[in-house]
Amino acid sequence: MSRPGPKNLITDVPGIEVGNAENRDVLTGTTVIVADDPATAACAVAGGGPGTRETDLLRADTMVEQVDAVVLSGGSAYGLASADGVTAKLGAMGRGYGLKDLPGVPRTPIVPAAILYDLANGGDKGWGEQPPYRMLGEEAFENRAKSFPLGNVGCGLGANAGAHAGGLGSASLRTADGITIGAVAGVNCFGSVFMPGTSCFWAWPYEQNGEFGNHRPGESYNGDPEEWGDAKMNPQPGQNTTIACIATDAALTPAQAHRVAQMALSGFSRAIRPVFAPFDGDALFVLSTGRIPLEEPSPISLTRIGELAASTLARAIARGVYEADQ
Repeated sequence: MSRPGPKNLITDVPGIEVGNAENRDVLTGTTVIVADDPATAACAVAGGGPGTRETDLLRADTMVEQVDAVVLSGGSAYGLASADGVTAKLGAMGRGYGLKDLPGVPRTPIVPAAILYDLANGGDKGWGEQPPYRMLGEEAFENRAKSFPLGNVGCGLGANAGAHAGGLGSASLRTADGITIGAVAGVNCFGSVFMPGTSCFWAWPYEQNGEFGNHRPGESYNGDPEEWGDAKMNPQPGQNTTIACIATDAALTPAQAHRVAQMALSGFSRAIRPVFAPFDGDALFVLSTGRIPLEEPSPISLTRIGELAASTLARAIARGVYEADQ
């Protein structure tokens, strides 16, 4: 039977670390997911107002197949500069892609990124010509570790999930045959993560060990498909988003990682309603550290990983909101 990993974090996947950095005066932050070695990667974008960097590079038919890190940041378009700070740190370590090793020619770290909109969520955004995000990226990279807090930290600091506080969430799952799958998410969605009129998360069927409060809908609950619960009022395009990263130690090709990303998108819809709206910039990355070969037949094994990734992501989203309220 599959169970959460020891930390119930994405860092239960061997070879993955996470760092967070915040500016609490600005009320924003950045989260970086760092692979010890270059990881096969893919991306799926489902929201109507995304903000991303290097996602075209992650198509299965492109030349560069691996990345060094993934950045999830607040700050809307400003937040993409967080990846500049991470890139600089990795480059100084000699990491990155190089078509040929030539004297005096630096390698190019590959650092895809996605952002959420927290510009209108409070804090002093009067930064003029010096937004804080490159510095936050550098700091988050330096803070990378196997353990990290959840809730009002990193890219989830200034986030709102519907009418509730949003946050940074993470979860993991380890299968009986030794594969680990982890997820981390910054939750700033338009839709609600709670069932209408209850304290029960939409993701409750996937909860493990009471990780987000063990709330259950009453037997008398009769949901109305037109009732969304505590979604945001008067949403604006591009001002809401859930951004996430899945990691696994199962060995995936770029095409297989892309299929897992497509399947794992259902984790958003298991945890948030409505989701993928014109107002949202939902985006999901997948990283494979490639340590455990897929069992044959590989399509069956891939289907299993995609399904487990979806349920793990739903749990991470619920945990982000639950921990932000604690």
